[in-house]
Amino acid sequence: MTQEKRIVASEAVFSEKKVEVSGRPVNFIEFFGQKKIISKLKVFIEAALIREDVLDHVLLSGPPGLGKTTLANIVAAELGVPIRVITGPSLDRPGDLASILTNLTKGEVLFIDEIHRLNIAVEEMLYSVMEDFRLDIIIGKGPSARTVSLSIPQFTLIGATTMSGKVSKPLRNRFGVPLRLEYYSNDEIVQILKAAAIKLGFSMKPDAATRLGSCSRGTPRIAIRLLRRIRDFASIKKTTVINLDIVETGLKALEIDAIGLDSLDRKIMTTMITDFDGGPVSLDTIAAMIGEDSETIYEVYEPFLIMNSFIRRTPRGRIVTPKSYKHLGFKLKTKTIVKDTKQSELFQE
Repeated sequence: MTQEKRIVASEAVFSEKKVEVSGRPVNFIEFFGQKKIISKLKVFIEAALIREDVLDHVLLSGPPGLGKTTLANIVAAELGVPIRVITGPSLDRPGDLASILTNLTKGEVLFIDEIHRLNIAVEEMLYSVMEDFRLDIIIGKGPSARTVSLSIPQFTLIGATTMSGKVSKPLRNRFGVPLRLEYYSNDEIVQILKAAAIKLGFSMKPDAATRLGSCSRGTPRIAIRLLRRIRDFASIKKTTVINLDIVETGLKALEIDAIGLDSLDRKIMTTMITDFDGGPVSLDTIAAMIGEDSETIYEVYEPFLIMNSFIRRTPRGRIVTPKSYKHLGFKLKTKTIVKDTKQSELFQE
């Protein structure tokens, strides 16, 4: 496929309106971070184009907000093919998947977000489709039932998951290109913020971008979300330049502290300290106490708190560390913390 055709296809996939609304990168040049993954994808895509073949199936895993959906769209654009986006939970029955597969065109990208949440019957149907591009359908019931095999145009399946451990081994083994996204460095987040600000019609001072990036948990989705709110404060001041003062004002209003903890982060740690003497306490108990879904805490909040040594997991539950007591201004109960900390180091999950 010629470069001209690829550009046309890319423009078809990413309209100007969509780019303006989402602020997402539309090609590898605009995508900052994940350098190892990008270099691999470039090789695989270029090789597929040279062979005039379809790209092998790709599994993207990693914490939420790191750009899995964005990468899927970029891959389709680089290949010059359309992309069809669905979520795992929406494929409730095998018939739902069959209707999508039979309408695919050759080379098209099928992106399934939250692929670990696929219905088991739907997942099993995918096995033969991914390997042989053949769809086996059972017609009728009882003794008169028969199997009909339908040929499916060769396509690329891109699956995304925030919980790779929940993707079954048979399904995982059918992905030829498994890739795991990692958290972004602060420098990469700063680049993302500056580029996103320009798309929103603003510019950012270097110190403002650095400050906002430090509160973004190494996650582009959070960085862009914060930027949109900081933009509101800049708009009120009738300026298109976001400086450090505007960022500090916005972060204070959003209740985000100097190291990036928001009100719910602090509520999780405070509840563990005041109601459970620092733990150990189960995730479900924490969720019930603060009125938040346990899965949201596990996927969104807990990784950042663990990564920054505010809480730890032990076989008996979660515990807070001395760092949490110090940050929140509570008096440290040395005996309890030291005992549980040693246990957590021996039995870290």
